[in-house]
Amino acid sequence: MPHRDSVTPAGGRRPHRALGRLVSRFRRACGGGVAILFALSLPPLLGVVGSAVDYTYASRAKAKLDSVADIAALVGVKVSATMPTATVAKANATASFNGNNTPMPRVTLNKVDIAVTDNGLVRTATVTYTATVENAFMGLFGFNTMQIGGSAKASSTLPTYIDFYLLLDNSPSMGIGATPADVATMVANTSDQCGFACHDLSNPSNNYYKLAKKLNVTMRIDVVRQATQQLMDTAQQTQTSNGQFRAAIYTYGESCTVTGMTEIAALTTSLSSAKGKANSIDLMTIPYQNYNNDQCTDNTANLSAINKVIATPGDGTSAAAPQKVLMLVADGVTDANYPSTCTQPTASGGRCQEPLNPAMCETIKARGIRIAVLYTTYLPLPTNSWYNKWISPFQSTIGTRMQSCASPGLYFEVSPTQGISEAMTALFQKAVSTARLTQ
Repeated sequence: MPHRDSVTPAGGRRPHRALGRLVSRFRRACGGGVAILFALSLPPLLGVVGSAVDYTYASRAKAKLDSVADIAALVGVKVSATMPTATVAKANATASFNGNNTPMPRVTLNKVDIAVTDNGLVRTATVTYTATVENAFMGLFGFNTMQIGGSAKASSTLPTYIDFYLLLDNSPSMGIGATPADVATMVANTSDQCGFACHDLSNPSNNYYKLAKKLNVTMRIDVVRQATQQLMDTAQQTQTSNGQFRAAIYTYGESCTVTGMTEIAALTTSLSSAKGKANSIDLMTIPYQNYNNDQCTDNTANLSAINKVIATPGDGTSAAAPQKVLMLVADGVTDANYPSTCTQPTASGGRCQEPLNPAMCETIKARGIRIAVLYTTYLPLPTNSWYNKWISPFQSTIGTRMQSCASPGLYFEVSPTQGISEAMTALFQKAVSTARLTQ
C-alpha cells in the first residue's frame, strides 16, 4: 500500500511534500556535487527567467505605444466638416499622441516624428517613435536597458471641391407633359391635339400653360424644377467639408423675345439658398403662338454662354481650386436660326431644327471642364404634323448627339416613365465619385 502522505485523495502526489523530500535529500548529500551543480546552474536559470520578465514588460510597453501611434495617425487623416490643412492635421496628430501616451514606469520616450502630407487628393500621416525600457533583471548581467520602436501610417481621400453649373432647357418644348398620361390629357383637351403647354402671353388667362395647370398636368419643366431643388439637398447632405460643393443655376431664358442664358442662382456655397431660388424655374414665355417661328431653343448659343461663365478649373484639392462640372439637362433638339450650318433641312427663313451639335461641348471639355448630360427623352408626337415632318426624321439621333456631348461615364437618359429627380441625383453622385485630378 502507498504511503498515505505521498498520495492525494484523488491518487496524485502532493507537490509540496515531494519538494520537501528533494530538499532533504539535497541536505543529506555528502559528496557536495549536487550543491556545486546547483550553484553553477542558478545564474543561467535566473538569467533566462529575468530575460523573459524584461522582454514581456518591453513588449507591453511597445504594444501600448503602437496603439497610441495608430490613433495619432488616424487623427492626422481624419476628414471633418471643417477640413484642416496638413499643418493643422499634424498638430492634431501630435496632440493625440501626447494626450494618449500615459507614462509607464521604467519607460522613457526618446523621439516622436509625425508627418502629414498631401499628394493630390490623398492625405497620409506617418508616426514613428523610439523609446528606452530599463531592465529589472537583465541589468545583473550587464544589459541595463532595451530599445523599442515602432511606426504607424494611415491614408485617406481628401474632399474633392467641385463647382456645379446647371444649365437647364426651359424652352417651349419643355412644356410637354411629363408622362404619356399627361401628354394624352393635353391632347384630349386641345382643339389641335397639342401635347405642349405653351406659355403664350397673348391670351394670359386661357393659354395651354394655364390649361395644364387647371387639368393638374405635370409638365416636364415642373419635374426639372423639383429635381433641381432635390439636387441641392443631395449635394448638401453629401459634402464632407463646408463649401466642398458650390452650385450655380441657369436656364435657356425667361422669354423667347430675348433668347439667351438667364441666371437663376449665381455660384454659391449656400446650397439651401440655391434651392430656394430654383423655385423660380419655369417655362419660357412667348408673346404669341409661332412668334419668331418658335426659334427659342439655341443649344449652341447657351453652351457658348455658360462656357464664358465657368472659370478655369482647378484640381479640386481645395476650395480655392475647385474642379468644374457642367450639368446639362435638355431634350436635345435645337430650334434656332442657322440657315447655312444646319445639318437638317431648314424651314422658312432659315429655321433650323436639328439634334444638338456637340462641337461646343468639345470646346468646353478641352478646358478641363467635365460635362454631365441628362437627356430628357424628346417624346414622339405622332399626332402632330410639324413633328412628323421636321423632327421625326432625326429622332433616332438625338440621344446619340447628347451622349457625345457628355464626358465619359456622365450621361443619363431618362424616359417619361422614369424619375428625373432620381436620374439627376445619380448623375451628381457619379460626377462626385469619379472626380480625378485634372491638372
